[in-house]
Amino acid sequence: MHACCCGANQHHMVLGSLIFFRFIPWLEARICSPKMLCASAAERNKEPIVSVLRDCVETSRPLKALEISSGSGQHVVHFAQAFRNVTWQPSDIDAQSVSSIQAYRNHLKLDNVKSPIQLDASQSWENWGGFDPESLDIVVNINMMHISPLACTKGLFKGAGIILKPQGLLFTYGPYSVNGVITPQSNVDFDFSLRQRNPEWGLRDVSFLNSLAEENGLFLQKMVDMPANNKCLLFRKESRV
Repeated sequence: MHACCCGANQHHMVLGSLIFFRFIPWLEARICSPKMLCASAAERNKEPIVSVLRDCVETSRPLKALEISSGSGQHVVHFAQAFRNVTWQPSDIDAQSVSSIQAYRNHLKLDNVKSPIQLDASQSWENWGGFDPESLDIVVNINMMHISPLACTKGLFKGAGIILKPQGLLFTYGPYSVNGVITPQSNVDFDFSLRQRNPEWGLRDVSFLNSLAEENGLFLQKMVDMPANNKCLLFRKESRV
């Protein structure tokens, strides 16, 4: 439900959760309250994702995290309540999604969630809001890669490789192919429908993502099977020798 934009022909690109909801009619979305978007998929998967994060996120010291393509904001506020030691920076390319994130932040009054920023993952990390190299402990990206141009995926890995601290975590979630194979049939059909909508969309292969990671000083530490035929991919930044 989250994505980035690149190129001028934006009506064919993903501009955050609102436009994705419009393009993908079987994804239920509703307004929880004024400006607060609510995606049923996010409600279903936010706790399973937290359960994976609990195994890899330290809770004994302050940490800094960036969520790229936060969509409605449901995930980031849930994560912020689960990990109070982490200061979360949400972001999205879509202005209406940014407003939704801010509405959740205002409603819940979470002091460990910063005001959302507009961020295009296809752009260079220098344009991501002023993060310094090796300044973040965690980068989170949920359900973006398959509904955005490949430039966004490449930008995500390149930027994460720079702004994460050594041993920092890049955490991604979504549907993926593995060694060129998509399973089950529902994901095959989903991939086909995405590519029919936009040839630049589609499920990314884990092997390809691992190659991207290695090009940018990261490595795939763990892959976790999740409900609804999704996976969590946990990438770590290499330590300095």
